[in-house]
Amino acid sequence: MEQDQLNWIGSFTSKLLRKNFGKGPQSCQATASENHLVIYIRGFISPMEEVLIHQGQRNQVERARAVIINHVIEELTGALRARYERDVTETFDDWNFPNNSGMIMFKLDEIILEASVTVPASFTRLEQEVARISQLVQKVPDQIHIYQLSSTIYLVERIGILIPIEKALVRKGFLEELKLTKDELEKEYFHRYGKFDELLNAKVKDIFIDWDFKEDKSYMSFVVSS
Repeated sequence: MEQDQLNWIGSFTSKLLRKNFGKGPQSCQATASENHLVIYIRGFISPMEEVLIHQGQRNQVERARAVIINHVIEELTGALRARYERDVTETFDDWNFPNNSGMIMFKLDEIILEASVTVPASFTRLEQEVARISQLVQKVPDQIHIYQLSSTIYLVERIGILIPIEKALVRKGFLEELKLTKDELEKEYFHRYGKFDELLNAKVKDIFIDWDFKEDKSYMSFVVSS
């Protein structure tokens, strides 16, 4: 997948957002490495959402946005399959309303672009810090995998993250309530107590987190200053 293809994905995503929300983002940048594709979106809060957020209705904004974004992701998945003959195996997305930014992540069934950055042989200290903060909120993940997509984007995959009471809530169907609670709590802890600026040798601009509760896993992404 060459840069012009990534540019097309960013442009196509921007058009889909404009079509579905009536407002497009300021920027929409696609980055790929091996079998991961992320789309980093900036400047994307509609006037209606902004009013609701200022009135303390953030949960309602997140619920409404999730419905439309799921439709956008379905269209993007179809476009990736048709244009590049790649199947999408997993999707994650998250939005940082205070920063007016967001990220959509796709995991594909095969490598689409060889890694363009030299990845350190070990991210031991970063893994340890992710494990430490995760334990403050819930538990140390059974597995942690770190992927560096570019000089400014890191992905962290956590597998085996749910404690028994969370698994019980998932079985009873309280997925939305659990996600809203974990979203607020985990982001607060990772932003407030994490030492990621030091470990990544750069200022962390954004942290995105999403979960697949049924598969007991989560993806995080760190966006740092260049």
